[in-house]
Amino acid sequence: MNYLLLLAIGLVAGVLGGMFGIGGGLVIIPGLIFLLKMEQFDALGTCLAALIPPVGFLGAYEYHRMGHMNMKYAALIALGLFIGFYFGARITLGLPPVVARRGYAVFLVLVAAQMLLTDK
Repeated sequence: MNYLLLLAIGLVAGVLGGMFGIGGGLVIIPGLIFLLKMEQFDALGTCLAALIPPVGFLGAYEYHRMGHMNMKYAALIALGLFIGFYFGARITLGLPPVVARRGYAVFLVLVAAQMLLTDK
């Protein structure tokens, strides 16, 4: 079940990345922490590994060196991102710009509320 959840996290991050240019910090890390109960540093290292080419390489290397990375999880998230970015771009390009902007604002408020109100 975790494998499908990881793929779904990557897919959602990819769709939102294609729609709003976001994914790692706003989708993957909270998804790993809240849905898979990962610790903060493990979630950060795993997220960077999924996003490695090329932007997260040095940060991911340091997390890996310190033992805070799950490569299997990162690979599945990366697959979801690859597919999701395509669909996110297709969805957003079909919307009026004002709808896309407002959708992004609502998403940010929901993520902020979840993080503010959760003890984890």
